[in-house]
Amino acid sequence: MTSSTPHPDHLAPLAATDPALVGLLRSWLPARRWFPAKGDDVDVTSIGTIALADPEGDAIVQVVLLRARTSALDTVLQVPVTLREPHDGADSTGGTGGADSADGTDPAVIGLIGSPPLLVRDACGDPAFLRAWLAVATGPGGVSPATIGLDTQHPRVIAGEQSNTSVILPGPEGGAILKVFRALSPGKNPDVEIPRALAAVGWWHVPTPLGWLEAGWLDDGAPAIGHLAVLSRFVPAAQDGFELACAMAGEGVSFAPLAEELGAVVAGMHAALATAIPMSAEDASSVSAQGVADAVAARFRWACDAVPSLVGYADAVLAVTNSAAALTSVPSAQRIHGDLHLGQALRAEGSWFLTDFEGEPLAPIATRSRPDLPVRDVAGVLRSFDYAAAVGGADEAWTLDAREALLHGYREAQSQDAHSGPAARAGAEVSETDALEILRAVELERALYEAVYEARNRPTWARIPAAALTRLLGPPAL
Repeated sequence: MTSSTPHPDHLAPLAATDPALVGLLRSWLPARRWFPAKGDDVDVTSIGTIALADPEGDAIVQVVLLRARTSALDTVLQVPVTLREPHDGADSTGGTGGADSADGTDPAVIGLIGSPPLLVRDACGDPAFLRAWLAVATGPGGVSPATIGLDTQHPRVIAGEQSNTSVILPGPEGGAILKVFRALSPGKNPDVEIPRALAAVGWWHVPTPLGWLEAGWLDDGAPAIGHLAVLSRFVPAAQDGFELACAMAGEGVSFAPLAEELGAVVAGMHAALATAIPMSAEDASSVSAQGVADAVAARFRWACDAVPSLVGYADAVLAVTNSAAALTSVPSAQRIHGDLHLGQALRAEGSWFLTDFEGEPLAPIATRSRPDLPVRDVAGVLRSFDYAAAVGGADEAWTLDAREALLHGYREAQSQDAHSGPAARAGAEVSETDALEILRAVELERALYEAVYEARNRPTWARIPAAALTRLLGPPAL
């Protein structure tokens, strides 16, 4: 790579990647859960390598950037690696896994390259990489997160993530969690930008951002800079909101009190975002009533192509789109969470915390950062209640109570929020009747997506969105 490759001042420019390492990664990538091109004929090429320095000199630390291309996909991937001489004895890398061998006993081991051989590891949970990352990352006010006192020697990699790799680091005040973005895009990653903006205006229902790191690369010859990872305060003893709701549904315990609190927190997030990231007049008016209707109609056509039985809802969907298009006003668009559901909410210390603002990792940053209606976040949580009730075996009354409580909490917080002013964009300027009509349309759009997803991937779950469609539209025509 040339010295003209864009990069933040504190990172070295990209260098060429060892061809042997590229070949090793090509063989290793397809089995990774986060690799986006499973089963496809994928072309993996090197963009370049960023060298990081381990302050203790324990290993060679590199961040390898690769491009994965298929007929339907073109994305930049990040693979942090460490290289060391192989060890036959005890694991020298702290809490990252088993013995340093290439026989598969340690899931972090990728393989051997070179002569004499060097052991290549996926470095996300490697103390050498963590030390190197903390040393170059930027924190609030320019303070290095290396000063926090995190324990890099005993990290815990969270297993099973589909899109990224997260690592818990013990330390003061509960420690921290590092999220390494596996798919990279040019621009400000919302999972960095939104929590920073919320924290800056004093909204505390988001884990505090502690550090972030950007890098530059050439994107098909065009300069690009994007976020590699973000470090946030770890919320200890937190309960996943969806798992909590499922458990309460299974026990027959009402979720309504917690749903009402969650509704207030979501409204507070929207109010804080309206203050933290003001919209231009053009952006605030970028979503129209006709646009809402057109989005539902397009989603319905797509869904019918995938699940032809949905065509029985055609007349009812037309009625919804006509009602939406006839509205004289819609809430102003603003920055929102964009992918909110109960699984993105954590319950800890008697409060709700909202997480995972990244959106769809393979979508362009511009798409994920586009202003939208706040009600889209509300609809996402409402749809979660149906799934929690189904998993827990709760009846319809449980779901309806949770829905009503969430909406009540949201509306009450809208009317009382101390961030009023620009926060009115969160929807309070629209009548309750019109707001419910918009919510119905947006929830319908999401339920149609679910109907296709479940039909393709989990047919036994198709009854969940089917019940939602019946509630929103009535029974389908024969």
